[in-house]
Amino acid sequence: MPRKKASSQWDFGELFSPEETRQVWTVGDLTGRVKGLLEKELGEVWVSGEVANLRRQSSGHMYFTLKDRDAQLSCVLFRGQRVEHRDLLEDGREVILRGDITVYEARGQYQMLVREIELKGVGALQAEFEKLKRKLDAEGLFAEERKRELPRLNCRIGVVTSPTGAALRDVLHVIERRDPSLEVLLAGSRVQGAGAADEIAAAIGSLNSWHAAQSAGKGLDLILVTRGGGSLEDLWAFNEEPVARAIVESDLPVVSAVGHEIDFTIADFTSDLRAATPSAAAELITEGVYSIRGFVDDAPRWMAEAIARRLGDEAGNVARLVRRLRLARPSRRIETHLQRLDDLNDVMARCVRHALESARHRSGELAGRLQRLRPSRLLDVKAQALEVLEERLGEAGAQAIEFRRLRLERAVERLRLLSPTNALERGYSITVDAETGETIRSINDVSEGRKIKTRVSDGEFGSVVDPGA
Repeated sequence: MPRKKASSQWDFGELFSPEETRQVWTVGDLTGRVKGLLEKELGEVWVSGEVANLRRQSSGHMYFTLKDRDAQLSCVLFRGQRVEHRDLLEDGREVILRGDITVYEARGQYQMLVREIELKGVGALQAEFEKLKRKLDAEGLFAEERKRELPRLNCRIGVVTSPTGAALRDVLHVIERRDPSLEVLLAGSRVQGAGAADEIAAAIGSLNSWHAAQSAGKGLDLILVTRGGGSLEDLWAFNEEPVARAIVESDLPVVSAVGHEIDFTIADFTSDLRAATPSAAAELITEGVYSIRGFVDDAPRWMAEAIARRLGDEAGNVARLVRRLRLARPSRRIETHLQRLDDLNDVMARCVRHALESARHRSGELAGRLQRLRPSRLLDVKAQALEVLEERLGEAGAQAIEFRRLRLERAVERLRLLSPTNALERGYSITVDAETGETIRSINDVSEGRKIKTRVSDGEFGSVVDPGA
């Protein structure tokens, strides 16, 4: 910009243009300007990275760093911000965050205020699975102590699955092979897709209702909830809360067999027993009957052998008893025992007579001792002693009262002699400062014209100090 022309030799014009003038910012102004630029230019953004240095404050706010191999970003998640997957944040977890870029002016540090969290690499379904699993586990729905044992022998079971699925065919095939007498009551439902979880829960509830309506011994022994394998999305109905709570609330034990051996669902955690596959579940349910089939098949042979052995043993015992009976001559033993009974009867009679005589003698001794003691005389003696004690107590009390009365009179007399009033009555007086009330003990305590007050036995009067009087 050209300089202004000088109007005189002393007018030098503008030596520096306005653009060359320096502008000095305060730290607060500069930080506020940077904050405004960031919020205006960037505003809300999506950022991916790895969580590090996560701190959960007692206030409920969360502070952490989002980093990758090139840089890091400070992040804040406030307590009042409603964000899904808040509880799943942990160091090392890959996430995608949505939030506002701003500056924390107190430190001059730019940061992100988190508004939304997506878990990277875990997936939304897996995140929902972990969230529900933590919730139900905290309620105690996975606790081992609430799980029930299955009946060893089952007569009738309920099955919740798709009527057209391969799982039902596998279960029926195993039951037909291992326990054809087992009755199966099917409660059909969809096992995947929207609304499948509600149908499964309703089927479990209907089987429980049917069981409750039957008479004793005619109901179900347990419920099998099953389906074949599939992806996480296919098995998702068994990861929903209605199914988990229906299993927990079931009055009948529940066996869960969903997917393959590597698949685990929420239904597996809440059920009383988890089987790896539908076929494995059928084998577990029929294990009791199948294990005793061999025993039943061999039972006739075992029974025949046991009866033969028992008959042989008893025949030998009978033969030995017959021989002993011939040698023992029972009639002589009976006569001996009869004689022994008579002897014992005599001994018992002598013992009874001796006991009666001892009791009679003891009674006479006790009567003589009672007569000699004469309780009435003893009571008279005690009564006289009591009267003497009462008289002595009265005399002691009167003496104590008289002694304390004399001590009180002596104390009163001593107090009267020591009283200042007694001194006044003997002609003495007390002089005090009329203003302060302090006692005057020396001529040095007064000055000319000072008002004083003198107290005598029958009153007081005032005066003024006159040194020349």
